[in-house]
Amino acid sequence: MSAPGAPLARPRERLRTGSLRRRVVVAVLLLLAVLLLVLSVTVDQVLRQRLEGQLEQRLLDRAAVAVALEDQVDDEELVDRLAGQGVSVRLVTEDGEVLTAGPPLGTGTSPVAPGAARPSRDDGPGPEPPAPPAGEGVVQRGDVLSTTTELDDGALVLQADASELRSTLAQVRAVIAVSCVVALAVAALALLAVVGRVLAPLDRITATARSIGAGDRGRRLRPDRPGTELGRTAAAFDDMLDAVEGAEARARASEHRMRDLLDEAAHELRTPLAGVQAAADLLVRAERPRAEVERLAVSVVRESRRASRLVEDLLTMARIDRGLELSPQDADLVDLARTAVEDRRLRPGPAVLDVGASGPAPVRADPDRVGQVLANLLDNAVRAAGPGGRVDVLVGREVDGAVVTVLDDGPGVAPQDRERVFERLVRLDEARSRDAGGAGLGLPIARGIARAHGGDVVLRERPDGARGAAAVLRLPLRTGG
Repeated sequence: MSAPGAPLARPRERLRTGSLRRRVVVAVLLLLAVLLLVLSVTVDQVLRQRLEGQLEQRLLDRAAVAVALEDQVDDEELVDRLAGQGVSVRLVTEDGEVLTAGPPLGTGTSPVAPGAARPSRDDGPGPEPPAPPAGEGVVQRGDVLSTTTELDDGALVLQADASELRSTLAQVRAVIAVSCVVALAVAALALLAVVGRVLAPLDRITATARSIGAGDRGRRLRPDRPGTELGRTAAAFDDMLDAVEGAEARARASEHRMRDLLDEAAHELRTPLAGVQAAADLLVRAERPRAEVERLAVSVVRESRRASRLVEDLLTMARIDRGLELSPQDADLVDLARTAVEDRRLRPGPAVLDVGASGPAPVRADPDRVGQVLANLLDNAVRAAGPGGRVDVLVGREVDGAVVTVLDDGPGVAPQDRERVFERLVRLDEARSRDAGGAGLGLPIARGIARAHGGDVVLRERPDGARGAAAVLRLPLRTGG
């Protein structure tokens, strides 16, 4: 149970991995169904309005013909000519006589040709729907369209039954519905085949990922068109694989370096510890002359100091890897270099000349750590120079920082080895004794501390072209210095 007030852990969101093929097919079919529905409704409305408009226009045309023929033919012939093609005619004369012709309304009878239904008197097809007042155009009541026209001899009512129009529209709707269903079924089958083909690159990505997971780290997709959606996905997949493979190689190399470091550290520690053990055994086994006891005691102290220094160097490297904690202060690199030279003079070795400086070199740094860097560079230069050798220290300023250059007149370092010397526990001259050659951690520690300050340590050939090497420490200048 979580503590009161503690934030609740947010559940991890899981990627929804439903069938992409099914999603695409369903989405396209739904879109197609909506489009077909809109198209069907549009066609139905347009067709209905078109047919009704034609029927209304037919009534209006017949009414215009009636007006034109009323003075040329008698009433019976006029009614006979106007009837037909679904139009029923009813003429009420001024003396009350009723003449009718055409198919009965509401029976769905097919339109008849003119003359097929003769006009009758008073024996028409039953009661007629009420006619609209004259002058109101075409009026629809139920399935009947009507229009009334005033003639000189009476009132003419033209009517048409729209029930057959509705039947025709129903048949058209049925045909459209069946066509839409068939179209959707065919589209579904086609989509399954097309989408399967389109999504084939995803299957290849999956197969490649499984192959890489099985150990084939070198496989890649290499899209031919990286600008497309699938191309960008495949390119990102390849980049991820390159990064993973690089990280795996770096992790493997780091593991090998760590094993080598442990082996070398154990080998380095074994020598001084063996010396301490041997000297201690001789001291406790029997009485020894005073001079020999003193010699053995000095050997114990020397070997223990050597082991202690190696352990301290290893701890320093571990702190650098973890993130070295610094206590930065305002300092002058010239003063720090002079202090390091004076300290080195107190120990045996070749003469170290005074610091040559072109002016102050203000920095913001941890004085103790920078002093450790300078001490390591001086120790390395003294060992390289050898007995009777010479070491010069120059301090100056450049555009991008303060620089300390430690010059020695030793054998120098080959260009291909100038970066290798900064690897841990590396000594270029394996024949050199471990006492004289050190453990191979001085320069790596110096570079690690310098980089923690935002600077660096590099090894170059001497700028004057003389024999030897030049170790260069560069630190950022203090702001405003």
